[in-house]
Amino acid sequence: MSAKQGTAASKTTAGPPNTLDYHVKQVAGGERRFENVFQSVTRMILGDHDKIRKVTVNGRRTYDFLVFREGKKHLIGMHDEINSFVSFVKDAAEGGSSGEMAFVLIGEPGNGKTFFVDFLNKIYRNFISLPENRRYTFKINGLDKIGGYGRIKSIESQTFEDPMVLAMNLYDDKDNNADYLKKCGYTTKQIDELFAKHRPLGACTDYIINQVMDYTGGDIGKLLEFIEIIPIPISESRGTLTGKYAAKDKITSSAVDLLGDESISRLLHIEDTNNPYRFDLRRGALARVAGGGIHFADEIFKNKKDLVQVYLGVIQNRTIEIEGFKWPLDTLIIATSNNSEFARFLEEKEQAPIVDRCRLTYMSHNTNHKLQQELTRYAIGNRNKTTFTNEVLHIDPNLNYAVSVSVILTRMPSNDKLTPVEMMKLSAGEVAGEKSIKTLAEVINDLNNDPDITKRFGQKGLGHRNLGRSLQLLLERSETQEGRCMYAGDVFRSLESVVLDYVQEPNDRTKYQNDIKIAKGLHRKDVMTAIFNAYMDEPAAVEKDVMNYVNMIIGIDARNLGPDKIWTYKDPQTGKLVPLKIDEKFIDSVESRLGLKNKEQKQSYRTTITKIYGQRMIQNPNYDFMDNNDLVKAVTDVRLKSDVAGAGSLVGALSNRTNDENQKLYNRMIDTMVNKLGYCNTCAQKTIEYFCTQDDAN
Repeated sequence: MSAKQGTAASKTTAGPPNTLDYHVKQVAGGERRFENVFQSVTRMILGDHDKIRKVTVNGRRTYDFLVFREGKKHLIGMHDEINSFVSFVKDAAEGGSSGEMAFVLIGEPGNGKTFFVDFLNKIYRNFISLPENRRYTFKINGLDKIGGYGRIKSIESQTFEDPMVLAMNLYDDKDNNADYLKKCGYTTKQIDELFAKHRPLGACTDYIINQVMDYTGGDIGKLLEFIEIIPIPISESRGTLTGKYAAKDKITSSAVDLLGDESISRLLHIEDTNNPYRFDLRRGALARVAGGGIHFADEIFKNKKDLVQVYLGVIQNRTIEIEGFKWPLDTLIIATSNNSEFARFLEEKEQAPIVDRCRLTYMSHNTNHKLQQELTRYAIGNRNKTTFTNEVLHIDPNLNYAVSVSVILTRMPSNDKLTPVEMMKLSAGEVAGEKSIKTLAEVINDLNNDPDITKRFGQKGLGHRNLGRSLQLLLERSETQEGRCMYAGDVFRSLESVVLDYVQEPNDRTKYQNDIKIAKGLHRKDVMTAIFNAYMDEPAAVEKDVMNYVNMIIGIDARNLGPDKIWTYKDPQTGKLVPLKIDEKFIDSVESRLGLKNKEQKQSYRTTITKIYGQRMIQNPNYDFMDNNDLVKAVTDVRLKSDVAGAGSLVGALSNRTNDENQKLYNRMIDTMVNKLGYCNTCAQKTIEYFCTQDDAN
């Protein structure tokens, strides 16, 4: 009988905070935790019910987890991918098959796969750094006493094993380990729950613990004097707790990078060459995250075959195996791959087992232009920009919308049921004429049934990196540097250059160029709104007139409408009663601009607007119909034409500034744009100049 098969007769005491007794009692009392990585990540995401909410995305109800929406540079969109991930870790935490799989994100370059994993790693490090969530491991001291280790006096668990794993493996006999836990205050139920999570010690710690047990003659009390409990270091740069392995080329990559290898320096100290501690596991990326960490395999399918086989073994068995020695892992493995690499990998039929061990999630580009504006803000940057000569560089207030809409339109697939603009609007929860969100849901469902992943909704288009390149090209332009302004009208040329230089497929290139033309037309509507607000000397002039039209068509059929045509209604935003004079001439003019010719068409349109009003005001009392581009354009056109009829037209007045009246109007509008609408002199003048041309008018 080995010394390790002795009895647990020795009395245990609480001891100082760095002893095993103290740690085990802290876990029993709920002060510290013993859980696997899947349970930790699940608790991090789902622990606070206030951080879970239901949202509607593309006409389908789903969940949003606010832990991913916190911080300065948080995740934007990715609802389906986040839901898949949460379901994956929750299933693994509950003992499901996900615990023996890797979570793999597959998609086009620049759609946020790596950003997702990096953000997850960041919030997990922050979560584990909280005192109540800290993870602990142990080291074995006093090796100079037992001999055979040269100048090595203490050894830390190479895979950051949890002290509770050690507590369950002090003896070969489970009952003796249970007796030890009882003496530390565990109930029978707690012991049963604990042993349900049992896993063996790693090869080297098991070997050394046996040596110490032999040295102490099987006395548990003396053995525990050699054990010191320490917190697991949380370091992004050292790759502990969260680590990354990026695929390298076929010559420089090696299984050593993942698993570790025999250490010559250790062999100089260790007398017994059969000692598994001769292998330095920390040379590999996996051992550093083996104590409840997250391993990120970037572009996993770019690795050579033997390395992919290593991953297969690690994913399936959750162990590091070297020359028959085993070290169990407690690791969440997340990988990424782009579509082309994954397709190439699938062509090699013999590699099917690795795919079978992966939970594949196809990540699409963001398709919501409102969320895209937040992503574009990331690309623009939050620091003050300067020119080459270190002068302040202004950003056109229309720039973000122009870029965001352009890239979103390239991500909208061609379809007979919906135009790209309708698809874009519905995806953002906006009004798209008479087309409903159900139509979009049907289109997405049809597209996502295509076996060709690249034809699914949102899978193709200009990614975040291409968006960044377009902004870089805009900054390079001499007009940007000389005018000290990133003018929105110039960004379309940059986007066209990016399409020409970086999009290889001719059909895709043609489609993206057409999408950019559509985006120019939407940008012109945005400019029209800005010009009208500037003309009215009121930042929200268009919103007010649009809401006046909406309120007029609601009030025109009101019973309490008197002969003076004044209707009093309760403003949902302020709760106050507001009198409104119904101007039927204005209503007719707007509807004529919308192309509504007869009474039936007009009544149908009014019914649609009234229905939208009723639905939206319940959800959002501040809803202003500004997402209905056709209505906004019609109202803007009517006001501009009627208010400046005496001057011929606003375009004429702003183009021909030979008389004082027109010059004063121009100066006043520039002043309003600069002081109230966020423009600088350069982009204000360029925007007015663009308004006066017929460019992109249709």
